[in-house]
Amino acid sequence: MLTTFFNDLRAAKVPVTLKEYLVLMEALQADLAGRQVETFYYLSRACLVKDERHLDRFDRVFAHVFRGLDSVGGDGLRVDIPQDWLRAVSQLYLSDEERAKIEALGDWTKIMEELQKRMAEQEGRHQGGNKWIGTGGTSPFGAYGYNPAGVRIGQKESRHRRAIKVWDKREFKDLDETQEIGTRNIKVALRRLRQFARKGAAEELDLDGTIRGTAHKGYLDIQLRPERRNTVKVLMFFDIGGSMDDHVRLAQELFAASRAEFKHLEHYYFHNCLYEFVWKENVRRWTERTPTLDVLHTYGADYKVIFVGDAAMSPYEISMPGGSVEHVNDESGAVWMKRVTDLYPHAVWLNPSPPEYWDWTHSVKMMRELMGGRMFPLTLEGLDGAMRELMR
Repeated sequence: MLTTFFNDLRAAKVPVTLKEYLVLMEALQADLAGRQVETFYYLSRACLVKDERHLDRFDRVFAHVFRGLDSVGGDGLRVDIPQDWLRAVSQLYLSDEERAKIEALGDWTKIMEELQKRMAEQEGRHQGGNKWIGTGGTSPFGAYGYNPAGVRIGQKESRHRRAIKVWDKREFKDLDETQEIGTRNIKVALRRLRQFARKGAAEELDLDGTIRGTAHKGYLDIQLRPERRNTVKVLMFFDIGGSMDDHVRLAQELFAASRAEFKHLEHYYFHNCLYEFVWKENVRRWTERTPTLDVLHTYGADYKVIFVGDAAMSPYEISMPGGSVEHVNDESGAVWMKRVTDLYPHAVWLNPSPPEYWDWTHSVKMMRELMGGRMFPLTLEGLDGAMRELMR
């Protein structure tokens, strides 16, 4: 079963290795799980999952491989519930008065003792009622019924949120990189873009240094050090308006996540392609503009540059002077893009449109070439690739 667990995790693209599997085996041989399913769940998750984005997939594989064990636990108790018992055959809705009459059996130990006793006494399938293991009813054991405190066996999902042991709750489903992108997921992806250094005032206790100093001098020698901070500097350019209106929510989530993750973050807006000016506030884009050259002269080459846009425009907006749809630009957008990529060796373009459409839009192909192929989809997988590229 454990070999199946390992293989199913690999099949679900959870990057577990043989070494991690062997570590889990050593932990089990040392009886660290204590013969408890819940303890084994947390132990195996700690040994096999290295990235929180894979927690949801781990939960799904665990629930699939060890189905049936999640609901019983205990010392040697094993229950094999027939599959047809687990079908939802009734939906029970109780009045407030009826629910008030239902009493919980007690703590976990009492519930598990009662479950073991009833499994020994029960001879067949049971539906409804308030005692035997089955579907519907008010028994603490089974599925699709109601009890203030019970053991859920085989039910697809919780309805009353009363079960004590439920593996399929999947608290980490919003962290799965295959799920819909959101601010929380974006933050996880952006965390790859980190370079730590200790700068500033010495305010953090240096425990190792204090121990060494105390041992060397023979008396307490408290030593402090600067706090460890992420020193990555990020310069972001957001395409705004036009076809990007369809991607406003995603761009907002990316911006919010970036503001939370990077202490040194600067941002500007542009429309379709970068030209001789950018702006900070869209409501003042025609009155408070910043020359692009000033931006390039202000932020050094150590900044990581991220463009965000769908690159969907007329090819003339990139290749020709005067091609802009909003003003007469003296130099083509391609000239300005080259200035940026020449100055900043670490630059990427995040495109919110699906990659399968890129080759069908000439301007996207042109922009991708100007970026040296460093265009990534604005997905969790694309963000991961972009952050790896920026850290090279």
